[in-house]
Amino acid sequence: MKKAVILVGGKQYLVEEKETLRVDLLPAGTKTLETGALLVIDGDKTTVGNPEVKGVKVSAKVVEEKVAGDKVRVIRYHSKKRVHTETGHRQKYSLIEITSIK
Repeated sequence: MKKAVILVGGKQYLVEEKETLRVDLLPAGTKTLETGALLVIDGDKTTVGNPEVKGVKVSAKVVEEKVAGDKVRVIRYHSKKRVHTETGHRQKYSLIEITSIK
C-alpha cells in the first residue's frame, strides 16, 4: 500500500490511492490535479523529498465542486448593553479522488 503526503492549497494531506478527500476550493473548471509528493511511504520504505520526491507524481480527479462544509456560527454579545449579533458562515470545498501515485 503506497501512501504519500501532498501539498494542496497550502495544506498537507496524507493520501493513498482510491481515497476521497475534501480540500479547499479549487479554481473553477479544474477537472484533474497533478502534484508532487513531499513524502512517500511504500511498505517499510520511506522517502523524504527536498522539497519534493523526484520522479513521484500524484494524480487526482475532481469529483465535486463547491461542497458546503459545516456551518460556523459567530456570536457577539454584551450583557446589559443591548448588543447581540449573530452571523454564520459555510466554507466551500472541492471533493477530489486520488487516482494514482506513480
